[in-house]
Amino acid sequence: MGESAENAGQRERMEVLSRAVIARCRAMGFALAGVCECSPSEHAEHVRAWFAQGRHGSMAYLARLGEERLDPRRVLPEARAIIVVADQYAPRGDASPVKRDGVGRVARYAHGEDYHVLIKDRLHALRDELIAEHPGEHFRAFCDTAPILEREHAQRAGLGWIGKNTLLIHPRLGSYTLLGGLLTSLPLVPPREQERHEDHCGSCTRCIDACPTGAISAYSVDASRCISYLTIERREPTPPDLREKVSDWIFGCDVCQEVCPHNAPVRAAADDERYAPRVNDAYRGPRRGLDLLAVLGWTAEDRARELRGSAMKRATLEMIRRNAATAMENQRRAAGEA
Repeated sequence: MGESAENAGQRERMEVLSRAVIARCRAMGFALAGVCECSPSEHAEHVRAWFAQGRHGSMAYLARLGEERLDPRRVLPEARAIIVVADQYAPRGDASPVKRDGVGRVARYAHGEDYHVLIKDRLHALRDELIAEHPGEHFRAFCDTAPILEREHAQRAGLGWIGKNTLLIHPRLGSYTLLGGLLTSLPLVPPREQERHEDHCGSCTRCIDACPTGAISAYSVDASRCISYLTIERREPTPPDLREKVSDWIFGCDVCQEVCPHNAPVRAAADDERYAPRVNDAYRGPRRGLDLLAVLGWTAEDRARELRGSAMKRATLEMIRRNAATAMENQRRAAGEA
């Protein structure tokens, strides 16, 4: 009986600490925050099969650290818990970018400042504060740069469920969110009030049906066919059978999110202004797209200047010019068919 009471008291202290950390994350401006146990993936066989089938395309770096991704303790051996956070970069019901001749569309998350910097700066600040308060504890920040299955841990931390398009979906915010977090040796536990959201995709197949390249099957994406991969990660020429399907997307793609019922308009929090489209003379108004002719004429210096502070700098000069040429070709073809 005494041991049970002692365990209950320890659990309560861990919950108090966890609530304080979550509150601190929210005070830093994160739209969502939660904690979960640092434990291996529940989907190891699916992940291994995905790699074995070559669905990661030419992203060899993913497979190279494939086993590390399956257990975050291989990234930080001392880790006992994971703090997971999310920024909302666009509201539910955000208007689809208008197709315009001579302009290549850009995925919403790249309209504003580089999310890697925005999220990691706050995670590093949180880490430094926690180290000062808890000397001897260990931390490792991640935001799309470490071998961590971020969406699975976000789901376990109560930030939403993983939809059929493999994106995290929150019942109130939808899927226009970006993830990051901290591995930590702190003894954190999910507070009893922290929800774990059930899958609400049901029988809906809108994302599967709408994908231009047929990259999506239920709860799985063939990255080698995904427009985001083709325009951001693939270094080689776009496969001939997919060039037309890329349409006028020049960096990323939002189609599967635009058709998702969970991104339908609702009363939601205002946009985080840091992710608002930036205005630049090289673009036609706020940067929701890129001027195709301008991009085709870019030098290395132009690219560095125009994409400074943007997640779009992930694409090399050769890639972004390739994407512009493909988008222009597709626009001309569409105009000729009209």
